[in-house]
Formats: sequence, C-alpha cells, structure tokens
Amino acid sequence: MTPSDFIDLADRRVIAVALSRLLKAGRLRRPSRGVYVYPKKSELLGELAPKPEEIVKAISRAGGERIQASGAYAANLLGLSDQVPAKVVYLTDGHSRTLHVRHLPIELRQASAKRLAIAGRVSGTVAEALRHLRKDQVDDQVVEKLRRRLSESEKNQLLKDIKRVPAWIGEVFRSLATEKSDENPRKGGR
Repeated sequence: MTPSDFIDLADRRVIAVALSRLLKAGRLRRPSRGVYVYPKKSELLGELAPKPEEIVKAISRAGGERIQASGAYAANLLGLSDQVPAKVVYLTDGHSRTLHVRHLPIELRQASAKRLAIAGRVSGTVAEALRHLRKDQVDDQVVEKLRRRLSESEKNQLLKDIKRVPAWIGEVFRSLATEKSDENPRKGGR
C-alpha cells in the first residue's frame, strides 16, 4: 500500500503521521520508500518477506507507472522455469532503480513504450517469458505448457495483442490460442 491509497480518507499529513506511527509500532513494514506492507508471519519461518508483485503493484498505483514482469521472473511466474531468479526484474516506463526487499533485489528497468504496450496483461508476461527463453528454445513442449496454463479469455487476449509483439512471438501467441496440440508454432515464414 502507499499513502495515495488513503487519500480519499484524510489529508496527506494525517496519512503520513498514521503510517509513521504504525511503522514505529511494528504493525507495518516499509520495503521501499513510500511503500508499506503488513508483515506476514509463519510459525516455521518467522516474518515473511512481501511478494515482489505486491510491492511493484503499489509502486505502479502510486506513481502511475506501467510495470511488467520480465526475464527469468516472467518465465518462473508462468511455470516455464523452475529456476527462482536471484534478482526479480520488471520493465517500467518510470526511471530505472533497484529496490531491496530483505535480501532480494527487485530491479525496475526503464523500457520503451512499444515494449510496455501490453504491460499488465497476461500477453505482456507471456511475451517477456518468450523473449527470455529466446526463439530457438520455444518448442512444442513450451507451447503446450502455456496452453494448459492459460484460460480461454487469456488466450483470446493473446490474439488481440498479436500486433503489439515481434512476429515470432505473434506466431506463438496464435498457436497458443488454437486448440490443436500438435500444431507447431514455428511453421511458416519468420
């Protein structure tokens, strides 16, 4: 959460004082400037670190930035990689910066408006995961895994966003949206 989430309830100064008091009392944590979270606890592990997507969504709401998961993190979110990235990377139309949540760096990298055209949609996450895997590693197994994971409405969104991605990713999007499991997304012209 950010102070702007409460702007309809009180004056900015009142909100700042209230958040500061909750922070001092240990009822809130501040993983990044202007971002607050309720600490979650586990009996086994103690206090848990907030999820990167919670922090990034708060930053996006507060600053009006478009933000999109990228790289190995996008592939991990979609189940295309079991590897848990050592650094979480998001693309943003804001300025580049790195946040540290406990020992996990969250890097926000400035990207072009074209690359962020489908940010915040499943299409954006799929496109970034495919870019991370690279064209030569996207095979029928990857397509089938994505096809099983995505809902019908998400597949329809991929079709709507084909024009906003590189041609080879558009071919994969089209293949994902079809029901035939034996179709090769890499057939045809490149």
